[in-house]
Amino acid sequence: MRPLRPFRGPPRKPVVIHRMAGLPCGVDCAAVIPCYNESATIGPLVTAVAVQVTRVLVVDDGSTDATAAMAKAGGAEVLRQPVNSGKGAALQLGLRRACELGCDWALLLDGDGQHSPTDIPHFLEPRRINHTDLLVGNRMARPTGMPAVRRLTNRAMSAVLTALTATPLPDSQCGFRLVRLSVWKSLPIRCAHFEVESEMLLAFLAAGRRVEFIPVESRYKTEQSKIQPCRDTLRWLRWLWHARGEFARARASLKRASGPPT
Repeated sequence: MRPLRPFRGPPRKPVVIHRMAGLPCGVDCAAVIPCYNESATIGPLVTAVAVQVTRVLVVDDGSTDATAAMAKAGGAEVLRQPVNSGKGAALQLGLRRACELGCDWALLLDGDGQHSPTDIPHFLEPRRINHTDLLVGNRMARPTGMPAVRRLTNRAMSAVLTALTATPLPDSQCGFRLVRLSVWKSLPIRCAHFEVESEMLLAFLAAGRRVEFIPVESRYKTEQSKIQPCRDTLRWLRWLWHARGEFARARASLKRASGPPT
């Protein structure tokens, strides 16, 4: 009689490891979303973003509504500022947390739903991940629906920074960005308010890092912009006054360090 074979139970199903949709293998990317009173939009935004990146970090910049609760319910890790400190300060907090978690990249989005999650796969394409240090969305390729004042201000600021850096910067004020964290943490980025977008561009360029732009969709609804045109424009001009000299000195230092051409 043939010996009985030991019972091993039903055959085991193969283990399937799911990667985030669109995220290249081996890339750890956190979405960083600064928010101030965005309870109406932040929940669905977090849900749409979370399936495309490793983790979502929402920085609640002193909100007085349910922003933090809605973001947490959507699956985000929530970092809270006790008082409203400005977009730049919120971004710094989120980026530092992404570095602590060991992320390679941070995808920056606004919390008001202006930036479309359907554009995220374009940021995460391997050919861009492998050859770019800062990838910025370009709304000016399709500015339909952008308020006229914002469009004109953006064009003016972008033209000034293009002339200063001798680098085409079609949309210097777009907050939809992919940032290489190993570069970001080595740069002197200090602005606490909306001028942080310009400061980041100049810091990457002054360090000789590669900056690129890709077309993105922007969705303008009826929400009230957090930008105060007069106050924030004056703040930007004060920043520019100091940034011109800093950029020139940084570029000169980089040129000396690279040595004479061979």
